[in-house]
Amino acid sequence: MVDLPRRLVPAVALALAALVAAPAAAAAGAASARPANGSGAAAAGAVSRTDLTLELRRGGVLHVKEQITYTGDVRRTLLTRTRHDDSDDRLYRVTGFKGDGRLAGDTITLTGNGSATIEYDVAGTVTPVGGGEELRWYAVNGWSVPVQNAVVHLTGPAPLQSLSCFAGDLTSVIGCTAASMDESGTRAEFEQQGLGPGQALTVVAGFPKSATGGRPILERRFELANAFTVNAVTGGALLGLLVLLLGGVGLLYWTRGRDARVLGSESGQVTGVSGGHFAPPDGVRPGQIGTLIDEQADVIDVTASIVDLAVRGFVHIEEQQRTTYETPDWLLVKVPGAPLAELLDYERALYRAIFDGRDSVLLSELHGSFAAGLGKVRDALYRDVVAQGWFARRPDSVRTRWTTIGIALIGLGVLATVLLAWFTTYGLLGLALIIAGGALAAGGQYMPAKTAKGAAALAHTLGFRDHLASGELGDVPAAQRVELFSRYLPYAVVFDNVDRWARVVASVNGNGQQADNLYWYHGPAEWDLSRFADSMRTFTLTTSGAISTSRQFRRPL
Repeated sequence: MVDLPRRLVPAVALALAALVAAPAAAAAGAASARPANGSGAAAAGAVSRTDLTLELRRGGVLHVKEQITYTGDVRRTLLTRTRHDDSDDRLYRVTGFKGDGRLAGDTITLTGNGSATIEYDVAGTVTPVGGGEELRWYAVNGWSVPVQNAVVHLTGPAPLQSLSCFAGDLTSVIGCTAASMDESGTRAEFEQQGLGPGQALTVVAGFPKSATGGRPILERRFELANAFTVNAVTGGALLGLLVLLLGGVGLLYWTRGRDARVLGSESGQVTGVSGGHFAPPDGVRPGQIGTLIDEQADVIDVTASIVDLAVRGFVHIEEQQRTTYETPDWLLVKVPGAPLAELLDYERALYRAIFDGRDSVLLSELHGSFAAGLGKVRDALYRDVVAQGWFARRPDSVRTRWTTIGIALIGLGVLATVLLAWFTTYGLLGLALIIAGGALAAGGQYMPAKTAKGAAALAHTLGFRDHLASGELGDVPAAQRVELFSRYLPYAVVFDNVDRWARVVASVNGNGQQADNLYWYHGPAEWDLSRFADSMRTFTLTTSGAISTSRQFRRPL
């Protein structure tokens, strides 16, 4: 019991000491935080008084002169842009700045020593309203420090008709401290006390109609929704685009629909036999068929042409011996004494591309000069269909022309969309150009049109295709069947009917013996015509693969 009081006495003493020390420390802290001059506002700076003289001149230009008494480092940010309506901003252009300060952008930094005088002009403060004009200007605004007292003197080119003022935030509707005009009505005075940092004294004065001729300066505000507004102009443009697209469809029908009309009037099967001899309709050769049908020189057209050169006696095809896991290969051999003068230009170009000065070449070695020569083959094919009178112009040139125009229109539309959307509300006009350009580029692929002669040749060719698909062999003498059905085979390659006709060719002359070969196709040892269908299918696929590696021919079979 004696120890308890001895332990409590020091603890109580420490607690009392802490209670006494706490107020003293707080006072010391407050003293250290208090400005040396005893005024917190003075340390941060303030505008004790600003006197403004506003003179409204002709053209709606407001000349401003400010005399400022201040302390500390003060800046003022002029209000140069406000929202006018849903689509436009209102601009106030400040020019002619001079005096004790620097203007950088819209920020004024005073350079005086406690007092400064500055002058500048403001355009865009006048708005025609009703039967007169209204001046509205944020005479005192944007100060970085409080403004203790502000006085504004206003004169204009005509007597004042009305005046008012507002103080506080920019949207404030609270009246200023005082507003008055002299007896003559030519001068007005506004006063406001106690504006906080960033707050404004807005003066409003009415003048007679055409007193200055001033108008607001408006600038369209970019908003994505406004950039693509549907109005009479953009709606009319879109309607015009629709008419243009429908007109394009009508043009395609007029040019391409002619094919359909001829096909309807000249449809029916065509046998391709005349007097017991092979006679393709309109003399159309396998390589020409693809270009005649879809205006494209394709991989399969060249493959069929190689087979056609063989069955017509210009090339001999020899299938090479191979083991189970080896890739099949064929040797293409020149036929000595073949009448090369009978070849068309594209066939001659293909013949040269295959052999390139050689008498024979393996199919697996068709690369290099062959790939380069295929470009000439394709070019000759397009020239040939024009020379035959099936097209008035080269199909590839027509497609390229329209596609180029379409792509150029797309580029122009992209540029127009950006510019129109940024500066106007007509962005949809640019989009209309993009859509039109895309439609033109896509539709350009269908623009090549056949002549009446070409449409008739197409109708007869499709009739021949129907005959090959029907499988009717007809009454053909046995001695002529191998040659005739062999001549059918290149066309079957184009029409994707190679399996059937390869079997037909194999069936007309063969008894399953090793010696069973064709006059234009020779198989390896232990090969007979019963394998011809498989060999022919593999040959066409391999040849098409070799051709498709060329940049000139990449279309799938």
